[in-house]
Amino acid sequence: MRPSCHPGDMHHESHITHHPINQTWHLNGKCPENTIPIRRIKEEDVLRASSMTRYGTKRTGSIPNNNSIDNPETPNVLRGHQHTVASAQVDKCYGTKISINLWQPMISRANDFSLTQLWIIGGSYSGNDLNTIEAGWQVYPHFYSDNNPRLFIYWTSDAYKTTGCYNLLCSGFVQTNNQIAIGGSISSIFSTYGGTQYDFDILVWKDPEGGNWWLQVGSIDVGYWPSSIFSYLADSASSVMWGGEVFSPDAGQTSTRMGSGHFPKEGFGKASHMKNIQLVDSSNYLRPPNDLQLVTEQPHCCNVRNGISDDWGTYIYYGGPGKNPYCP
Repeated sequence: MRPSCHPGDMHHESHITHHPINQTWHLNGKCPENTIPIRRIKEEDVLRASSMTRYGTKRTGSIPNNNSIDNPETPNVLRGHQHTVASAQVDKCYGTKISINLWQPMISRANDFSLTQLWIIGGSYSGNDLNTIEAGWQVYPHFYSDNNPRLFIYWTSDAYKTTGCYNLLCSGFVQTNNQIAIGGSISSIFSTYGGTQYDFDILVWKDPEGGNWWLQVGSIDVGYWPSSIFSYLADSASSVMWGGEVFSPDAGQTSTRMGSGHFPKEGFGKASHMKNIQLVDSSNYLRPPNDLQLVTEQPHCCNVRNGISDDWGTYIYYGGPGKNPYCP
């Protein structure tokens, strides 16, 4: 129930300050050894879902497709999703690590959501065999009944058709730690515009011995996705993405914010960021990605920029306000 080893870190981080993740439920006690915290599902949570079979699952269009990667002007917004991401295409990849900036974006209507995440991907974007592992934070009032940012995970092995779910709402992810509640609210210490910035680390990697995909949040090994639930990801990933996503039934016209709600050009303390973006190679070492491709479907609504520095390694700024005078 533990990974055989952790990836070796190739990036120098002596000047980087990381904040441990704190969750609201920590104020009320802790779970005993050999148990795990599970967010309670209430009747009203299920009643808000469109159907029992779709409860806890993502809508299709939750990932940029081949068209939007090859041609950023091709929108996914017809299906309600906007993405601003950095993408790395690789022959074989075994995980990724990021330091993720935490915000509480404004949601304009309860059915909207805003999230920041990583995607580990195998298979075809256009077929039914897409495999993904996903982790990050999201604000999703319709699903959680509040506007708090929450730690979340997701997976699918058939392009979101019948497999996979959020958090622990179906069989798949195996939690092994009693300190982190997946789907739990993150304590009200958020980044503020022009003020203090809060980040936390997420690492997902394929254990070279056991073959399972492990999740680490901060310094805590939370659990794993068994390789047996995947087809392509049973071996390795072929691409990785990092960035933001907004969903709305009227996607192009929503005022739901992505990240801080400000464009990347505003920079540190104002725009949302991810830093120390690294990939896990076949030798189980963390290395910076090469040749990042930036994908944005409506650049006047939300956008993304990338860069490299000594302190931050590979990083991106991303996000935006959604509906504005220049956003169609």
